Amino acid sequence: MSFKQLNLDQDVLKAINDMGFEKPTKIQTSCIPIIKQGKDVVGRSLTGSGKTAAFGLPLIEKVEMGNNLQAIVIAPVRELAHQVADELKKFSKYKKLKITTVYGGVSINPQITALKTTNIVVATPGRLLDHMNRGTINTNNVKYLVLDEADKMFEMGFIEDIKRIMGKLPRGKQSLLFSATMPQEVRGLIERFLNKPVYIQEDAHVDRSKLKQIYYDIRSHDKFSLLVHLLKHKTDGLALVFCSRRSEVDIVAKNLKKQGIHAMAIHGGLTQNRRSNALDALKDDKIDVLVATEVAGRGIDIENITQVYSYDCAQTSQEYTHRIGRTARAGKSGEAVTLLTPRDHDNFGRVISDSQITIEKAEVPEFKRVPFDRSRSYGKRRHGGKGRSRRPRRR
Repeated sequence: MSFKQLNLDQDVLKAINDMGFEKPTKIQTSCIPIIKQGKDVVGRSLTGSGKTAAFGLPLIEKVEMGNNLQAIVIAPVRELAHQVADELKKFSKYKKLKITTVYGGVSINPQITALKTTNIVVATPGRLLDHMNRGTINTNNVKYLVLDEADKMFEMGFIEDIKRIMGKLPRGKQSLLFSATMPQEVRGLIERFLNKPVYIQEDAHVDRSKLKQIYYDIRSHDKFSLLVHLLKHKTDGLALVFCSRRSEVDIVAKNLKKQGIHAMAIHGGLTQNRRSNALDALKDDKIDVLVATEVAGRGIDIENITQVYSYDCAQTSQEYTHRIGRTARAGKSGEAVTLLTPRDHDNFGRVISDSQITIEKAEVPEFKRVPFDRSRSYGKRRHGGKGRSRRPRRR
């Protein structure tokens, strides 16, 4: 099937043609006709399946030019809000809609000005509710609402904010909800606020036949040294390293730089400018490794990531599935590597209890012990050793 067969209007078709889209993904083929009919939709889909276009293309088609707000898209983190807004702007290239991104951590005044004439808002829950409480956003003409990554919003504690937001919006609007999993809180929201939604489930976008999933069972004090070895000798492209805490992200990224590895950190404690710079650097091949928390990782949807490293093990099978969904796409191979230490065994047990997940144990290679400096953050050093090497040039 082609995008033209989905009966999208000419302005939208020209825009996606400029973007190099050749044919719709499964979730786009399933969602777009239903959304065009005006029905509420619940979509189960992972990062990378094309869900932004699945709701974004018909949304751009439906929204009319003018000086009133007609659509709101809510995302759990700033990176994802930025990413969605950027895509919507590309989709509306020939329609020239006004699209505004709204999130916390930056001055609210430019947002207040932009909201006076915007057509679509892409927002994080907290700052959107702030604008609603201040009266700086007019939602009287909102006809379309999208909740993206709904399960993550509940994991992050936004459930009450989402309920307040949805309770303040006009009745009769079309609501679209996308979520990788369907915990009870999400189901409750659907039952309360959506009107006879059509359920659409998309299989994982990761090609499992091209994704190698392995784990190394190692001692805690060997973990960083093994990561350095794997990044220098076993990684052929871009790598994404997940840590469980912001402090660990910072310290791992700092130590990787000391080993001559071009790495940057990204987590919720950084300024928006630094977070945006990290993503831009990865996209532009200026860095080789991005070290992230799970929350910040939800906003990362970048092509050509060849390796995903769980420096700290995922806590659930759903979290693990989200992590590995960033590699092995579009027919390309990828690798998901878990560095398993004794403290991770409980979490790892929960991950592999999912019958759909198979992770093979790999033989630990010989590697050089390198220093791991925690002194600036914790006042002590661990993972001792000597030696420092430069990263070889990529071929």
